Amino acid sequence: MLTNLLKNIRENPEFYKEGLKKRQEKIEIIDKILALDKEYRSNLSEVEFLRAELNNLSKEAKFSQDHLEKARATKQRIKELESQLSPLEEELDGLLYQIPNIPLSDVPVGKNETENKVLREVGKRPSFTFQPRDYLELTEDSWIDVKRAAKVSGTRFGYLKNEAVFLEYALVRWAMHSLQEKRFVPVIPPAFISSKSMKAMGYIDREKDLEERYFFPRDDLFLIGTAEQAIGPMHMDEILEEKQLPLRYIAFSPCFRREAGSYGRDTKGIWRVHYFEKLEMFIFCTPEQSEKEHQLILSIEEELMQNLKIPYRVVQLCTGDLAHPSAKSFDIEAWLPSQNRYAETHSCSNCTDFQSQRLNIRYKSKKGLRFVHTLNGTAFAIGRILAAIIENYQQEDGSVEIPEILKKYL
Repeated sequence: MLTNLLKNIRENPEFYKEGLKKRQEKIEIIDKILALDKEYRSNLSEVEFLRAELNNLSKEAKFSQDHLEKARATKQRIKELESQLSPLEEELDGLLYQIPNIPLSDVPVGKNETENKVLREVGKRPSFTFQPRDYLELTEDSWIDVKRAAKVSGTRFGYLKNEAVFLEYALVRWAMHSLQEKRFVPVIPPAFISSKSMKAMGYIDREKDLEERYFFPRDDLFLIGTAEQAIGPMHMDEILEEKQLPLRYIAFSPCFRREAGSYGRDTKGIWRVHYFEKLEMFIFCTPEQSEKEHQLILSIEEELMQNLKIPYRVVQLCTGDLAHPSAKSFDIEAWLPSQNRYAETHSCSNCTDFQSQRLNIRYKSKKGLRFVHTLNGTAFAIGRILAAIIENYQQEDGSVEIPEILKKYL
């Protein structure tokens, strides 16, 4: 059971109600949790009292018929109460896992993505003397083959071919080298994680979250939707030393998503697919470090985009658009000339101690054992950044110039 969360709700229910209200979630769940908790603790208290009484009875030297009857009745009552405790605990636990992370105080309040806040636009949009074309139109079959992928695997898959393959390798090498210089540890994680790990990371708490995942019940394993889901559980049930923190990772992994319910132009090509590869940053740190580390991740994302010379904007997500584990998030959206709009290529989130409480990851501090904070952020989602490069660097003859920063990695 999420005992720390339950304790916090018990001590400050209004804080959680206000947080849920900001996220457009039903606040009635808090009262239900408190009622179940009261019933559970009442039953548990009675069980403990009766066990003590039974223990005292067993210590008595003489056993009368009344004595035996009393002991038998006490045992029966304990059995009845214990049978009620298990379903109460199960129901309580289920409700606690439905509670999302509470937004930080500086997150703008809003109902959905339409109320996200644009913080800044960076970079000069390319000016073409011709009508810019869509990335798939420019590279279909030669670099990106979705028709043959559909024949082999179905919709929302693609083959990367020829120069696109080497561009991916260049992006990976460049990002790994850049992040290693900033004390990020390079990792290639497992693509499968247990249901325990996925649940602890906060990505299967609700039905709509579960619909996004590929699950193998025979093995009790999920395919990861992002490296974050495999990096967070690396230190599950560990106690870290404060001097180790912040502990930073840069992971390269495949990502698998059902993209349930998504539709429209983003589902064509390789923008919103079932399988792609991604470089993901992940950080474990102290609560005092987490805001600074969040800004570090965002600054790295911006630095990568600026070095690629791709115009972008930074967007802060409102409370109604936050992911279940996130307390504060930013997106970076790249400029797509063919669509005359910005589209999301990066995100970064501060998940505070939401995941670490579930994973039981703590560190030794002067105040005793405390839960770490966890943060994540995109370095590159390969398909999307390739599309942004192709569109912004396209030439009139249909060729694509290579960003200067990548040339030494090709």
